[in-house]
Amino acid sequence: MSQDKSPVDLARIERAVREILAAVGEDPDREGLLETPARVARMYAEIFSGLHSHPEKHLKRVFHETYDEMVLVRDITFNSMCEHHLLPFHGVAHIGYLPNGRVAGLSKLARIVEDISHRPQLQERMTHQIADLMERELEAKGVVVVLEATHTCMTIRGVRKPGSLTITSAVRGLFKRNESTRAEAMSLIMSRK
Repeated sequence: MSQDKSPVDLARIERAVREILAAVGEDPDREGLLETPARVARMYAEIFSGLHSHPEKHLKRVFHETYDEMVLVRDITFNSMCEHHLLPFHGVAHIGYLPNGRVAGLSKLARIVEDISHRPQLQERMTHQIADLMERELEAKGVVVVLEATHTCMTIRGVRKPGSLTITSAVRGLFKRNESTRAEAMSLIMSRK
């Protein structure tokens, strides 16, 4: 595949969107819908761009430091797409780790969340993928990841419960083995100003 060719088949998405519009009883040739298939195709290429990314690349460059206390980045916003209904879910990620002689640039944690969230996803899987990546690539002594999200598949359809929040967590290493370390991390994550 050439470098300038998108890995996403935009024309195929456009044809599918036209078919969906027709299937629900709309006229895809109506003025307001003429450009919709192309807009949806470009949107899908953007929101599913994580399918073609390698988030581990963000942790290849690290800084060697003797710092061995908790590093925590809280309230990293994200948007993702539930793979069950292809509806958005959005929220914040909190990532903490105990360095083992190597620290990552803080923005790299946000970049990891961005890459992993931009694919058809489950919140539970996303939480584990972030934690596993942090543990593996940084060889951290411990990792904690908490995601808080609102799922539109629960708020705008089906059970229709606006305001509901889903919280998932993944703990690795010392955060899993040491109750006081885990409690400190959770306290910092859940505290609000």
